[in-house]
Amino acid sequence: MSTTYLRDCGKIFRLGLPVLVSQIGMIVVGFADNIMVGHYSTDALASSSFVNNLFNLPIFAAMGFSYGLTPLVGALFTNGRADRIGQVLRAGVAVNIAVSLLLILVMGGIYLYLPSLGQPEELLPIIRPYFLIYMIGMLPVCVFNAFAQWSYGIRNTSMPMWIMLSVNLLNIIGNYILIYGNFGAPEMGLTGAGISTLTARVLSAVIICLVFFRNPAYRDYAAGYRSKRPEQAVYGNVVRMSWPVSLQMSFETAAFSGCAVMCGWIGAVEMAAFQIVVVVGTLGFCVYYAMATSVAVLVANEAGRNDAMGMRRQAFAGYGVILAACTLSSLFFGLGSSHVMGIFTEDPAVLTAAVGVIIPLVLYQVGDATQINFANALRGTGNVKPMMWIAFVSYIIVGLPASYLLAFTLDMGLYGIVLSFSCSLFLAAALFLYFFLHTVRLSAHR
Repeated sequence: MSTTYLRDCGKIFRLGLPVLVSQIGMIVVGFADNIMVGHYSTDALASSSFVNNLFNLPIFAAMGFSYGLTPLVGALFTNGRADRIGQVLRAGVAVNIAVSLLLILVMGGIYLYLPSLGQPEELLPIIRPYFLIYMIGMLPVCVFNAFAQWSYGIRNTSMPMWIMLSVNLLNIIGNYILIYGNFGAPEMGLTGAGISTLTARVLSAVIICLVFFRNPAYRDYAAGYRSKRPEQAVYGNVVRMSWPVSLQMSFETAAFSGCAVMCGWIGAVEMAAFQIVVVVGTLGFCVYYAMATSVAVLVANEAGRNDAMGMRRQAFAGYGVILAACTLSSLFFGLGSSHVMGIFTEDPAVLTAAVGVIIPLVLYQVGDATQINFANALRGTGNVKPMMWIAFVSYIIVGLPASYLLAFTLDMGLYGIVLSFSCSLFLAAALFLYFFLHTVRLSAHR
């Protein structure tokens, strides 16, 4: 059993490593964005914090919707159904585009009410253009997400990685040129960062589509994609598998976005510090997410064989890998916080506020690691419906009130907001674990 466990851990790590590299690439871009914007001005950093956290909800909702493809593709891949996978992907791309247009419409409505969200008045002229550029980028993000989940489902996690690394490098170069007005370009500040990000997102969608349709290695999948319009039942399966995961991620992200708005109520310094903490904390999240993506794929493969023991084995092998990553992340945050956070700003007030919440930042890492692992394990089984209400209870019913209570009622400010993350994450972790084990037990008795 120990040999099998170690072999499964190695498989999860190898499959998750390209996803991790992609996530690190995104983190580097996030770091570069925030470093360049933060050194441009504190107002630009605070505005970026507000818009980025506000858009986290639709971005993660769209990402969650694409996640519904993973168990469908993974189960078909186990049975060698490349033609069917192509049809599922075609349906997935169509519904993800529809979701992106709906989210753009919703965010367009929010744009009209920006002055009513309680943010500092002097930030609105900076927020508005960045908001609109970010909103347009929703469409290419959704297209890329759908094709990336197909690639993950067939155990090819490397191809999206190379695309992401390439466009992220272009994004950083674009930031350097457009934020500060280098090489004869106009100095555009935060708006320049938005234009650079939009360009990178469009390129990522175009490149992954070209690879899918032009690469001979994917000929069978592309033929299935082109063969005929998917039956209505295929669209129905994609939607049924996707919307609970989308809602799960939406509720989780809504809690974080709500906390960003609350930080704006406290002040621009706290909002800028919150942005730094979120970006730094995302380092741990991306490691956990990368390995958990492997867990979802491998559990989906075992589910395609109806192997209950295999599903459980893959989930707990992944948890071992993720807990090891969590330990390293916590040590890194605890020992290097002042140095890491000092990269983002030269404002001593912002830096002091950010370093002051390192203890609750480290505390919630275990809850985050656990809930990510077992949420993805549950997703791999195909039993996705419990995910939405688990997230609703954990993040909306418990998380947001806890944030307000600790920050304002108990007058703990930013510290209380970050501390409240542990309340929701540990509750979600326990519930995802319970429902995963329950689903596996039911599968064993079929």
